[in-house]
Amino acid sequence: MKELEIRLNPNPLVQFLKKPASEFTRQDIIYFIEENEIEMINFRYVGEDGKLKSLNFVLNSKQHLEDLLSTGERVDGSSLFSYVEAGSSDLYVIPRFRTAFVNPFSEYPTLDILCGFYTNEGLPLESAPEHILRKAIEEFRKTTCYNFKAMGELEYYVVSEKEEMYPGIDQKGYHESPPFTKNGHIRKEAMSLISQCGGQIKYGHSEVGNFISGDELYEQQEIEFLPVDPQDAVDQLVVSKWILRMLGDEYGVNISFAPKITVGKAGSGLHIHMLLEKDGENIMVEGGGLSSEAKKMIAGILELASPLTAFGNTIPTSYLRLVPHQEAPTNICWGDRNRSVLVRVPLGWIAKTSMIKDANPQETGRIPYVPGKQTVELRSGDGSADIYLYMAGIIIAAQHGLEMPSALKIAEKLYMDVNIFDEAHKDKLAKLECLPQSCWESAEKLKEKREYFEKNGIFPAGSIDQIVNKLKSFEDKDLSERLFGKDEEIKELVMKYIHCM
Repeated sequence: MKELEIRLNPNPLVQFLKKPASEFTRQDIIYFIEENEIEMINFRYVGEDGKLKSLNFVLNSKQHLEDLLSTGERVDGSSLFSYVEAGSSDLYVIPRFRTAFVNPFSEYPTLDILCGFYTNEGLPLESAPEHILRKAIEEFRKTTCYNFKAMGELEYYVVSEKEEMYPGIDQKGYHESPPFTKNGHIRKEAMSLISQCGGQIKYGHSEVGNFISGDELYEQQEIEFLPVDPQDAVDQLVVSKWILRMLGDEYGVNISFAPKITVGKAGSGLHIHMLLEKDGENIMVEGGGLSSEAKKMIAGILELASPLTAFGNTIPTSYLRLVPHQEAPTNICWGDRNRSVLVRVPLGWIAKTSMIKDANPQETGRIPYVPGKQTVELRSGDGSADIYLYMAGIIIAAQHGLEMPSALKIAEKLYMDVNIFDEAHKDKLAKLECLPQSCWESAEKLKEKREYFEKNGIFPAGSIDQIVNKLKSFEDKDLSERLFGKDEEIKELVMKYIHCM
């Protein structure tokens, strides 16, 4: 089985080394470079702006290669993080071998490796986003004895020249096929490249949002991933956004992950699915429904949903997306298969049915039942998210729920089995707490609940202060009210943040 998984894996390193990426060693990387005539190495890492940075090396000797993979390199931390002082700004970037991939865009044979940040003492930089996530993962495993897995739904818009033939229907682009969608070829090429670079993709499709503005066609697309280790889930999202932007540049189209693209149209979210495992088994289901552990996890996420927006919704236009009837949540509640709630429980193949045989009467063989696919989905985040910090915050919230004595009561109270935006259910809507409506409110909520994120030293106090200050610097309190009906001002704001994170 392992041999088949390796043979089907599109990552050239996995195929060549005949082992999963999680087992890559320094010697494996050296062997691959030598045997495949790799000429360059790129160290890649994420700064405060959330974008993938590059440090390029031309390989000039075996010793040079071994030195790079043994000691890393130094960089100017003050140019990457605003909170690192220029007077003592040197940081080490140390490659994480499991993340290595062949760069699909380089004109020279090049291997890219994601890196972590370390201090002059050789210790992980406590405030580095990837280290905060690692601390959250380790604390969760140690405290709960469960394994947390996650995956993202990466939504984005492709902005291209309008074509007259086969125009799509406004806001009806969900799962549309050519010729009524024009930019699926970019998505499919991206999916192929992401897979070669280590991403574990579930599927891709066109999304709801499509419209024409002037001479431009706006098409919303989505790539969804498979549940993996949270560090891998975030790494592949970062690499995927880079790949999509590179393809956009090659094709001469604009790729945007911005939460709001224009007035009155669906924005782009970054929905995060998650599940719990114990001894390799999904424990989200018991007795044909959600398990108590799953409900506790949901309760914890709902309890900390407001401060989580400080990591997952980081620019003023984030809160122009979180409005009713725009495919985005506004209130803190959860439900089954209900897209008006904050945490949704999607179909999870719980029932043991014969759907395949019903659709294929000629099938006489045994169809295996595949358990363990149930997840729950947090729908508030968007493309502005600091993905490492956002995932760390989600894990902290999940742990909070598992440890909270009143978790099951909270889950029961906040369960909604109706569309809360229907007029008939306005009484239920009125009882629900709203998500923050601005960066300013989000910062206030994080200040109120900061002890949950600082617990066990996962988020340094200085990191929380820096996030609060940055959010408040937008001065967007009551922004939605101030911009109401002012479409031109909204458009200017959208364009200002069109290339967030």
